[in-house]
Amino acid sequence: MSSSGGVSAADVKALRDRTGAGMMDCKKALTEAGGDVDKAIEILRLKAGKRIEDRGERVATEGTIQTYVHHNGKLGVLVEVDCETDFVARTDDFIGFAREVASHIAAAAPLWLSEEQVPDEKREAELHIFEQEAADKPAEIREKIAAGKLQKWLSEVVLLEQVHVNADKHEGKTIRQLQHDIAARTGENVLIRRFERFVVGE
Repeated sequence: MSSSGGVSAADVKALRDRTGAGMMDCKKALTEAGGDVDKAIEILRLKAGKRIEDRGERVATEGTIQTYVHHNGKLGVLVEVDCETDFVARTDDFIGFAREVASHIAAAAPLWLSEEQVPDEKREAELHIFEQEAADKPAEIREKIAAGKLQKWLSEVVLLEQVHVNADKHEGKTIRQLQHDIAARTGENVLIRRFERFVVGE
């Protein structure tokens, strides 16, 4: 906060760095919050819904590695889920979340963790196939159909976009939504860092 009671450009930039929200939105939120950063983040969240996440200066350097091994011993998963404190990393809720993710990976066989990890050439190859499939449709909707099919494909191969295989237990939520839920419950930054799926003979 500046001494005149206004909001300084440095404050606005710091809030933008933390949330990814626009400069004007950050300035309005800080002004409304009287310079209280945490309150400003809440204001941004309420206005923009789930799109605003507090990345904070907080780094997820604690966490847990959990496993899933199928009863026949031919399929196994290792997953690393990170949080900010050792206290949270040892809670049953956090460990349970990591185990749920591991069992999901075993069943759903995702190829990538996030959309950003999908190679451009793979994405383009799939889009080309979907464009060919939509070739007999009217030109004005062809692109939309192909884009829709691409999004559906991503939701099938990207871990964070997949609906948990135990849809009834998890109310049809995606892994990303479940990750948001555990972050909200713990009040910490929770990240699925990496995973590996092993199948005998593959």
